[in-house]
Amino acid sequence: MSGAVTTGIDLTSVSAIDVHVHVEASIRTRPEERRHPVHGFPLPTVPDLAEMYRGLGMAAVVFPVDAPDSLGLGVGNEEVARLAAEASDVLIPFGSIDPVRRADPPDLARRLVGDGMRGFKFHPAVQGFYPNDTSVYPLYAELERLGVCALFHTGQVGGGARLKYCDPIYLDDVAADFPGLTIIMAHPSFPWQDTALSIAATRSNAFIDLSGWSPRYFPPQLVQHSNTILKDKVMFGSDYPVLTPQRWLADFAAAPFRDEVRPAILKGTAAKLLELS
Repeated sequence: MSGAVTTGIDLTSVSAIDVHVHVEASIRTRPEERRHPVHGFPLPTVPDLAEMYRGLGMAAVVFPVDAPDSLGLGVGNEEVARLAAEASDVLIPFGSIDPVRRADPPDLARRLVGDGMRGFKFHPAVQGFYPNDTSVYPLYAELERLGVCALFHTGQVGGGARLKYCDPIYLDDVAADFPGLTIIMAHPSFPWQDTALSIAATRSNAFIDLSGWSPRYFPPQLVQHSNTILKDKVMFGSDYPVLTPQRWLADFAAAPFRDEVRPAILKGTAAKLLELS
């Protein structure tokens, strides 16, 4: 990014930055419909997330997932940007663009960054694209020019989504071809964990968020690398509402991470990456 961004977030007063939080419902959705149809957990709106993270004394990166063909319309980018701006003391908004189905994705990215988006979430499995497909490269070039992050789902998926799109090896091409684009590989990348670790270790613009799994189940090599050569390349993420930040943090406290690396994982690396001040 081109310079530190002044936000309402007081980094001295937040204990952590959760870099992976889903906005699952619009404020226009009726409250009785804000439940996951299978698992029953609540589907949060942006105001719900602001209230929760404010109460936890934490900040959070929040985003929708733009996948109209597979997930439906859900909540729109514009609503997320507008409501997150009203909660800028705790929320950092990322947008989401389906690079296959949206007309002129680079122009859409420009407009959304103008609305306040600080990065973009991609889910190759539900959006149905290989991240290194060169048809998506004009969008990456624009994100690189704008100085915003690109966060990609990697590894295991559920439902009817196709795992083949989520191999992090495709992001090695993106990282190499766009060295000025900050890439975040989301989740322990099962069954390709070693690939993700190698990319993060060898590409200066590639990072990992630790969301979606309890730390008690992290692969040993992920913990080992987080404690050593990737100590400034991995970040706390919960994947809320699938996993609560409280559960993640409790299990992180009991996991074999070194005390000296914990502050960077919980807050320091994300604060630098997002250039918060």
